[in-house]
Amino acid sequence: MKKRILLIAGLFIFFNTLANAQNKIMRPIVYTMNIQMLEKNKSRVSAKDPLILPAYKLLLKDANKALEFGPVSVMEKKNTPPSGDKHDYMSLAPYHWPDPSKPNGLPYMRKDGQTNPEVKEYKDKEYMPKLCADVSTLAMAYYFSGEKVYAEHAAKLIRVWFLDTETRMNPNLNFAQAIKGINDGRGAGLIDSRHFIKLIDAIGLLQGSKYWSDKDQKGMQQWFADFLHWMQNSKNGISEMNADNNHGAWYDAQRLSMALFTENSELAKKIVLNARERLDKQMDDAGKFPREMERTISLHYTAFVMNAFFTIAQMSEETGIEFWNYTSPSGKSLKQAFNVLRPYLVQEKNWEGPQIKNFEYEDGYPLLMEAADRFNCKKCREAVTSLAGDKAGRLRIYLLY
Repeated sequence: MKKRILLIAGLFIFFNTLANAQNKIMRPIVYTMNIQMLEKNKSRVSAKDPLILPAYKLLLKDANKALEFGPVSVMEKKNTPPSGDKHDYMSLAPYHWPDPSKPNGLPYMRKDGQTNPEVKEYKDKEYMPKLCADVSTLAMAYYFSGEKVYAEHAAKLIRVWFLDTETRMNPNLNFAQAIKGINDGRGAGLIDSRHFIKLIDAIGLLQGSKYWSDKDQKGMQQWFADFLHWMQNSKNGISEMNADNNHGAWYDAQRLSMALFTENSELAKKIVLNARERLDKQMDDAGKFPREMERTISLHYTAFVMNAFFTIAQMSEETGIEFWNYTSPSGKSLKQAFNVLRPYLVQEKNWEGPQIKNFEYEDGYPLLMEAADRFNCKKCREAVTSLAGDKAGRLRIYLLY
């Protein structure tokens, strides 16, 4: 009898340990989200907390709509890239228009902040951000609800765009944001792929689904390893690496996400250190970003570059290198930059710089929510609620913080 009891106890410990190990393995691996907060909010959803249910229900509504999207691929575009290979991504520079003073409109001329509707004819540019956004929505819906249909469709969208031989995108942006009459693609085109950061976290949320296999995971790690190699060694990639505005910051945010996803920890650390130097160079002593202030929609681009740096800071925690509370040798810091920007995000002050069209205040919500946690900004969360008005209770951001 004693041996039997010991055997049963041993089996109980074994299976309990195995279950705990499996739970640990299946825990989402995300880099720009707070996993502890995700788990807490998932428990709140399960408990039917009335304060979070409106956001959860809207997430499911968005996810059900995303089930109707795609799959899509780079093969659908009518235009063929200069390489002759439709597997290569292709897009036009958004702020460049035909020159009316030239018989054929070439070379195109720049109108900063004004988007040429011709860019919509290049389906890659339309599909890629939509794909990443919908995969993110589906993955979040799967994580919070456990409904397999969301994971199944998310996995299908990813495979068709990135992995299937007949439809996959080649891991480069050689022909992104071309300017007709000037080039076939340029370094600035890498801003198109900033949405990959969101997609990488979505892949993390799919962990444990039967629709996301080890083969899928390894395939995507290889794809991003190849893309990362292209980023750091191609002419266009090196050009973007040297950009001294929001493009450079988003370049570092992208490659940091990919370095973490491909488990290249040494590169990840180097990128964070590089980003800290970027902040020091791109920010002035007054806490503003001169290159963004030059733009015709300068408040938009100031928030945009801040979102890039905040995204890097979130991921930097995986490297053990401090960024949130880092102060550069010349006294620059994320907190200083945020404190300067905050009054404009919450409409306490009117923006002094150029802004030829209305600012989308939702662009500032992630900055305010992060600052509430990182910089102890007591009124930041309240500001989001106030700015959002009757939409406040349904904001997806409340599932993340």
